[in-house]
Formats: sequence, structure tokens, C-alpha cells
Amino acid sequence: MSPCARVFELQRAAFRRHPNPPAADRREHLETLRRLLVDNADALASALDADFGHRSIHETKLLEVFPAVLAARHAHEHVAEWMRPERKPVSIWFQRGRAYVVKQPLGVAGIIVPWNYPIFLAAGPLVSALAAGNRVMVKMSEFAPRLGELFAQLMAAAFAEDHVAVVNGGVDVAQEFASTPFDHLLFTGSTAVGHHIMRAASGSLTPVTLELGGKSPAIIAPGFSVERAADRILWGKCLNAGQTCIAPDYVLLPEDQVSRFIDAARRHARRLYPDGAASADYSAIINAHHYDRLVKMRDEAVAGGAQALALSTGGSAAARKLEPTIVTGARDDMRIMQEEIFGPLLPLKPYRTLDEALAYVADHPRPLALYYFDDDSARTARVVNESMSGNVTVNDTVLHIAQEDLPFGGVGASGMGEYHGEDGFTTFSKRKGVFEQSRFNGLWLFRPPFGGRVEKLLRLLLR
Repeated sequence: MSPCARVFELQRAAFRRHPNPPAADRREHLETLRRLLVDNADALASALDADFGHRSIHETKLLEVFPAVLAARHAHEHVAEWMRPERKPVSIWFQRGRAYVVKQPLGVAGIIVPWNYPIFLAAGPLVSALAAGNRVMVKMSEFAPRLGELFAQLMAAAFAEDHVAVVNGGVDVAQEFASTPFDHLLFTGSTAVGHHIMRAASGSLTPVTLELGGKSPAIIAPGFSVERAADRILWGKCLNAGQTCIAPDYVLLPEDQVSRFIDAARRHARRLYPDGAASADYSAIINAHHYDRLVKMRDEAVAGGAQALALSTGGSAAARKLEPTIVTGARDDMRIMQEEIFGPLLPLKPYRTLDEALAYVADHPRPLALYYFDDDSARTARVVNESMSGNVTVNDTVLHIAQEDLPFGGVGASGMGEYHGEDGFTTFSKRKGVFEQSRFNGLWLFRPPFGGRVEKLLRLLLR
């Protein structure tokens, strides 16, 4: 039996012994996780810095540790409320019966973690699974081995192996993990790998939540301050050097505002990163493969007639530092407009009318996030209601992911299912409907032998 299978059987047996932990136990588990993150924030950030070659310590604490702590604190506060049975109305024909929904843990949950935000994307789903009362196995990314090893050590010290276990390993371990008959599997990663995960899980009919990616657009409406939009788009794009699943992937803007946007973006890049890509707050690309992929994507676009405008200096192939770069004139058949970029390249696509911009987004696979910049509330409401994406942030970028009371998840090619807050609790729970029959009820009227009485009742029921 493989280590992965052994731990799964261990957790499944433990769940059968204790299938529905009370709120007090769940709150204790959540507090243990919160304390672990707070006490080890420096060590976690340092391990990830080493895995990246350079990853801003402050960025890791702000974008990974802080939201994970926030999620654990939120669930700790609300889990007892989420667990309460829900009363449901009963039709007059079934009075005086009682209907309600109970929320039960599913059993053993699996979480597959990507390399780009491995602390938050391990701890966030773990919060949801623990709040719902499950046992959990976590597969860390082989591209962040130091972080994965440290996370495994910390979890082993804080939780029994039959409660929370961390698995590390390469592609073969990931394949086995995805094929394990979990009661629920949550995967965060690329759309391409999402296809493989879903196929692997289908063998055991394991339900999946897929948090994928895609080309998330930022749309600047006519009349909106280009200066303000450039500031917020560039901030969201440069977080983790663009290696963010919800990073703005390209910008749709009025055609007469392109030059103003470029000038504003250059100013904001210099303000955010005074030493350019060499700044301590600017992260490296995770490995040589991804660095080369981004350079090739940029150079292919330029060879095809596009223009690449670096917003700063300080780039270095040796350090895998790639400057924030605006790309203009990219055609839709270029790779930079076909694939999720996952790096600090930002194509600009000018439009003549807002309807043209919205049609462009609608004609492409549904994105994980959409960013819309507008001061016109009626027009904003129209875009929110008529567009289709996983989530929307209006007049900023990325911030929807930090709202614990909002569901987070994709749609179509950008994923399925959601988590965070109560939605995460629900994802990892079985909502079981229960009907309790009353001692005194009128259902004897509907039982055979059928005759004139039932004929009269049917006329009344079907009128």
C-alpha cells in the first residue's frame, strides 16, 4: 500500500469512529490552524522566498498568511451558526410533518495546491474542510519543495495524521492523489491540468471543485480616470510578478486612451518598484521553464508586429526577474492573447464602443475574474448583470478574493464550484434533507384501495 493510500485509509477509519465533530471541536481545530500560521509566518515566507529564488517576504505575509488567518478567524466565529439545521416549510398536504436540512461532514477531503500561492491555497480550503468537520489530505506543489516540506512538518506537529496530513511528491504522487476516492476533491491550478484532475476523479465519482484560471479582463469604461485605473490594474498585475490566477490578464480601454494609460502605468511602476524588477518587493518567476515561456510569448508577439514596452529596468534572466511590460498591437491569434499569461506581461486592446469590449469578452471562454472601472452606477450594474465570470471587482483588482462572505470560484473553463466562508463550509458538507412525519396526519386519505375518495382528491389537487 502506498503512503497516500495508507493515510487515506487511516483517515477514513478515523472519520467512521467520529463522523460529526461538534462545533467546539471544529473551533479548536480552526484556532490551531490560525495559531500555526501566525507563529510561523516568518518561516513560511522565508521558505517560499527560497523556492522562488526571490519572493517578497512582505508580499507573502500580506497576500497569503493574512487572508488565511482572516479565513480561519471568520470560520471560527461563524461555524456554530453554519452548522445549525435549517427549518423548511411543509406543504399543507403533508401537515403536521416537519422538514429540515442537516449539514454533515462528507468524510475525507483532498486538496491539491499550486505553487504560486501555496500557503493561502492550502490553508484557505483547509479552513473550509475543517469547519465542515472533515478529515483532510493536502497535496503540496513539487515546484515549491521547501515550503511543502515545512508545511508538512508544521501540520504533523499540530494535527494527528488521521485528521490532517500533508503529502509531497512529483507528478506520479499527484496522479495517485487525484485518483484517490475522496469524498470531495478541491484542485487549484491551470485549466489544462484541471482536465486531467477531473478525468482522474471520475473513476471513483469523486465530486470536484476546480479553481482554474483563464484570461481575466480589465475593462476601463469611457470617461473613467485612466490614471486611477492604471494604478489599480498595475498593482494587481505585479503582485507575485503576475503569477496570480486572478491577475488582470489584458486591458480593454477606449482607443484614444492608450498612450495616457502607458504613461500612467510607467509612473506607477516606478513608484511601486523604485529599483524596477530588481526591487526587493518584486518577485522572481518561479523557475527557468516559466521564465523562458514568458520571454518566448513576448518575443513571438513582437516578431509578429506587436510592441513590448518595459515599464522599468532591472530585469535579469539569471535572477528570473522579468520587468512589468505593456504589449500593444497584439493580434488575437498570438499566444499572448490565446493563453493565460501568468506573468508581468499586460496586453492592451483598444475598443471603439463599450458594447464592442463587452462582446469581445463574451466571445471568449469565461474568465475567473472580471475587473470593471466606471463611475456610472447604471452602466456598472448592466456590466455586472450581463457579463459572465467567476467573480467581479469594480474599480479595483483582486480584492474580491479577500471577502470571506463572498463565494469564490470560476465558471466554465475557469472552474466549477466555490468556497470561502459559508460557501466553503457548504462545499465540504452534505446538506441532507429530513422529513419527520407527525403522529397525526391525513396521508391515509391517499392510500389504496383507490376509489371515489381519491378521484375527488385528485380533482382538487390537479385543478
